[in-house]
Amino acid sequence: MNDQQQTVLSEEQVAEYLQQQPDFFQRHLDLLEQMHIPHASGNAISLIAKQLELFRVRHQEQENQLTALIDIARENDAAFNRMHELTLAMLEANSLEEAIANLSEVLAECFVTDFVAVKIIKQYPESPLSNIFVQQDDAGLKHFSTELESNQSKCGRPTLAQARFLFADNAAEVKSCAIIPMAFTQLQGLLAIGSRDEGRFHYSMGSLFLTQMSEVIGTRLISLLQHPET
Repeated sequence: MNDQQQTVLSEEQVAEYLQQQPDFFQRHLDLLEQMHIPHASGNAISLIAKQLELFRVRHQEQENQLTALIDIARENDAAFNRMHELTLAMLEANSLEEAIANLSEVLAECFVTDFVAVKIIKQYPESPLSNIFVQQDDAGLKHFSTELESNQSKCGRPTLAQARFLFADNAAEVKSCAIIPMAFTQLQGLLAIGSRDEGRFHYSMGSLFLTQMSEVIGTRLISLLQHPET
């Protein structure tokens, strides 16, 4: 190769050099005035304008991510507060009757629900709330075999048979509900939360929060059933 022949650099070499020399254009400001980068619209824009555009896009992306994180944090705080209210309401109950009354009240006020149903699979004829107890062989339980066998909550529109079993005379008003199985060694049953709004309990809703809810309620019901005056 002729010594006077100019060495041709590859694009990769140029890019690597510029990465190693981030202040290159500060030392050669005149080049910025000569350089242009094609724009999506077909017009050419300066390197500085392109950099500003990229910075704005990245800044907007970071703002969107921050906003999403703030929204998630707010939702988590709200969920925590609702669960706290539910826990207090159950702990304050000194009888099964009070527990059911407190449960209905806190779910209506804090969880914006219209109907609440509790079904405990147990023979308990002495209770004034005999309507919440069902026998193991009750024909109505066959409509919840999937939930009880899988121990998984289900959200969406209930079948008419399910709604009638859970909500009796209010069945026709329930457009969506969450059916939450309670499966414990000392207690088996169902908790159902219904709404007149068909979009309130959508089938795509997560089940973790509902499972935690059933654990709080189920644990307190077990205590009250074993020690009625606790």
